Amino acid sequence: MSELSVRHLLGIKYLKEEDIQLIFETADHFKEVINRSIKKVPSLRDITIANIFFESSTRTKLSFELAEKRLSADVINFSASQSSVRKGETLIDTVNNILSMKVDMVVMRHPSPGAGIFLSQHVDAAIVNAGDGAHEHPTQALLDSYSIREKLGDVAGKNVVIVGDILHSRVALSNIFALKLQGANVKVCGPRTLLPKHIESLGIEVETNLIKALNWCDVANMLRIQNERLDISYFPTTREYTQQYGVNKAILDGLDKEIVIMHPGPINRGVEITSDVADSKQSIILNQVENGVAIRMAVIYLLASKIKTR
Repeated sequence: MSELSVRHLLGIKYLKEEDIQLIFETADHFKEVINRSIKKVPSLRDITIANIFFESSTRTKLSFELAEKRLSADVINFSASQSSVRKGETLIDTVNNILSMKVDMVVMRHPSPGAGIFLSQHVDAAIVNAGDGAHEHPTQALLDSYSIREKLGDVAGKNVVIVGDILHSRVALSNIFALKLQGANVKVCGPRTLLPKHIESLGIEVETNLIKALNWCDVANMLRIQNERLDISYFPTTREYTQQYGVNKAILDGLDKEIVIMHPGPINRGVEITSDVADSKQSIILNQVENGVAIRMAVIYLLASKIKTR
């Protein structure tokens, strides 16, 4: 397979396994590039990309911007908090105004689930979903799977548990889709109040006991509590949550085997994981950050090659 089966990256659920493998193989190449002394390639010199973020973001936005610049694309950064959106301008008008500047691709984060899909139906540009509400965050799931592949050799057959606030997490849903597509075994673990009602219908298991989940898994992906999305109290106190679902070094050392620790960031140190876990040799959190640039370079490059052939 030499090209993606999709024109946009709206969510993992629209991808085939071959798409994921192609993205990974392309990211392998770009990982070599970003570790050279000259980190730029001229691949997208004639492509203009607009980063449109309707929600605050630091890591994802920086990672996309760096990926775009490494590929020599022209980059426009747009922040909704300093724009006409505050004056009542609609999403379509905002994007059409940007597209009239001859933009080829839009990387968008938006608080509404499905915003990227809506946009792809109304504008003639490649859309990359950088997170839509509590729905999907496809590039995060791709870089997570890529990091597992790099550490353990393959994703297929591995036992992966996602721990924490599954209910409000776009990272969890995208990860479940990506891991299942690649043949991994997936469990989720957290308080019942933070698990979606019909989560098992996605073909995964629920485990509410953290120690059992950790002893089962090869990889634990630790999610933070999405405090900005909690409209009511889902557990008594943060301290109580940490006692039941936080991972510290004593818990890791007491397991039957050595497991890999991941985190999509930002980390609430001392809540879902302690500093000695985040900074331990079992953690691949910094690898995830580095891999994020290579994966986003791969996604942008592959989508841009479809623009060129249109």
